Amino acid sequence: MLSSAPSSALIPTLTLLLSLPVLFFFLAPRFLPPRQISISLPDELDDLSLFHKAIAMDSANFSRRPTHLPSAKSHLSSSLRRPKIAFLFLTNSPLHFAPLWERFFSNVTLKHYNIYIHADPFVRVTPLDGVFKDKIIPSKRTQRSSPTLISAARRLLATAMLDDPANAYFALISQHCIPLHSFNYFYNFLFDLGRLSRDLEFPSYIEILDNEPTLWDRYNARGENVMTPEVQFDEFRVGSQFFVLTRKHALTVIKDRKLWRKFKLPCLNVDSCYPEEHYFPTLLSMQDPKGCSHYTLTRVNWTDSVNGHPHTYHPPEVFPELIYRLRKSNSSYSYMFARKFSPDCLKPLMEMADSVIFKD
Repeated sequence: MLSSAPSSALIPTLTLLLSLPVLFFFLAPRFLPPRQISISLPDELDDLSLFHKAIAMDSANFSRRPTHLPSAKSHLSSSLRRPKIAFLFLTNSPLHFAPLWERFFSNVTLKHYNIYIHADPFVRVTPLDGVFKDKIIPSKRTQRSSPTLISAARRLLATAMLDDPANAYFALISQHCIPLHSFNYFYNFLFDLGRLSRDLEFPSYIEILDNEPTLWDRYNARGENVMTPEVQFDEFRVGSQFFVLTRKHALTVIKDRKLWRKFKLPCLNVDSCYPEEHYFPTLLSMQDPKGCSHYTLTRVNWTDSVNGHPHTYHPPEVFPELIYRLRKSNSSYSYMFARKFSPDCLKPLMEMADSVIFKD
């Protein structure tokens, strides 16, 4: 009969076998292939580093601002220097209208503006000269119906804030955008001396809508009730992707982590998901609704949109009357930019640049 007890010679072997699971638990990370990490993580870490630098710089600069300045001056201009406009070009194609923008910036000193370009690195962009030379910032891939367009805008805002404390307004521009007025007209509109004299707050020009018929579908595009508790449905807003923000609100955007955790979630229903049209209006509506105009300065024609894209203007439509019509609004302000124009519109636009577009 065989004994049920193991022989003394087998004991070391059994002990080793029984200890293998424990050893494997502690040593496995050294021998197994590394766990696959979402590609968004390194991007997030890069952006957070940029955001922290911009926030720290802005805070340090704020502590040095003269306390006797009126509130509007001190929050628009971070010093006694002339406030600047940061033009943030967001593109996934060549800047076809660069010659028109060159004309827009001609005879304007760099004391008044800065230019920053976020260009999708997966798309070949023709080398840029003139005012656009060396203006491309470290950029990452962008894709429609994804939070990458939010990331790109936040990246532009943080870069511009960190680059120049005098940047007081931040205008997000599409590669399909054209100016409808001269630079001086736009600058004087933003930095209205009447507001300064009355010590009034300067607003951000961002469209904020709460009565769109597709709002419920857009709210649930990531799944039902996914946005709660951070964003309730009655707080959810929609608006144009293109805005002109004050430095105060640009800082609000790059400081945000709470809403970003929700809006960066992947879309389940891409037909109703346009994160870049939801995140900025919702965030600023929740944080400072009275500090926003609730309208955009970029005119878009949605009357015959196709697959979520607005009407695209082509050369036969481009004539002086179009520019005059695009400038007008139903309110007391004038549109400053317009989209969307096909690249072959450049020639007719240049032909009437000085006589119509930049003649205010």
